[in-house]
Amino acid sequence: MRIVIVGASGNAGTALLRRLRREPGLELVGVARRLPAPTAGAPYDGVAWHSCDVGEAGAVDRLTGVFAGADAVVHLAWQIQPSHDQEVLRRTNVGGSRAVVEAVLRAGVPALAYASSVGAYAPGPKDRPVSERWPTTGVPGSSYSQHKAQVEELLDGVERQHDELRIVRLRPGLIFQRDAATEITRYFLGPFAPVRLLRYGRIPLVPTHRRLRLQAVHADDVADAYARALLSPDARGAFNVAADPVLTPELVARHFHGWTVPVAAPVLRTAAALSWRARLQPVDPGWVQLALDAPLMSSERAGTELGWRPRTDALAALRELFAGMAGGDHTDSPPMSGREDLAGRPGGLVRGRPAGEGNPY
Repeated sequence: MRIVIVGASGNAGTALLRRLRREPGLELVGVARRLPAPTAGAPYDGVAWHSCDVGEAGAVDRLTGVFAGADAVVHLAWQIQPSHDQEVLRRTNVGGSRAVVEAVLRAGVPALAYASSVGAYAPGPKDRPVSERWPTTGVPGSSYSQHKAQVEELLDGVERQHDELRIVRLRPGLIFQRDAATEITRYFLGPFAPVRLLRYGRIPLVPTHRRLRLQAVHADDVADAYARALLSPDARGAFNVAADPVLTPELVARHFHGWTVPVAAPVLRTAAALSWRARLQPVDPGWVQLALDAPLMSSERAGTELGWRPRTDALAALRELFAGMAGGDHTDSPPMSGREDLAGRPGGLVRGRPAGEGNPY
């Protein structure tokens, strides 16, 4: 079975390569804008790599050739940064997804798995989980959410016109693993975050709000869900993927020996906006809105139809991520690199690369 993974060098892609290497008889093909070096080691070795920027002109033709003869394509490619260049993000996220889908159809690939997200959902409840039937119209004010919703709409149209194509959409919560710690720090916290203090297992202050209730899942568990969906010929449609417990400020403060500080939503948004515009951190205020509005999800369908169960709970996944941040953990793929001169790291700031600018992929 030949499986092509677009965006195979990132957080979820790295975990998926690890997972699929355990399956016999698979030929793995990786697609990325910048490829891992031949010396990068596992899990990037033993993969046939192809370089392609999915958002550039000519990407459809390039991808069609790569996809020829594939039994399935997994589309994981997505840009979080540079947050100060929304045109670049839209070009890759929406335009690139359109290119991947068109290439899948041209090449006659029978199955497509797409990395959707809890971020695709419309604002929803924080006191009960929603199923995959909750509207995927996105959260207003979040470009990430709106891009995810636009790709969901694109896939809706493809399903109506091409019922021969089996489409699976995974909608995970926050995806954590130790190897992604440096990448997540660069993309979401920036060069001034005192992540080394996490080595003591403490977060002194945790902002609280009644709607700051989030779900997370370990990258290896997400990879297992992808593998089960790919290897199950009848799996179609959307699957929520999240682990218990729900991460609340109170729970995080209790386990990391901190104090909770109530903060109003406008204050959270304003603080994010001001610090983002000042290039102090890379997260625009749309991410705060998404955190406040994204619903809680039920993963019942994944359990029932895929036999999926998370092996790592959400709190353990968060602990692993924080340990990785404290230790500067990374891999040798370009997006997960530990290079000091990248935007979002102190060395990058010294070299004139502030948080939220420059293409890290």
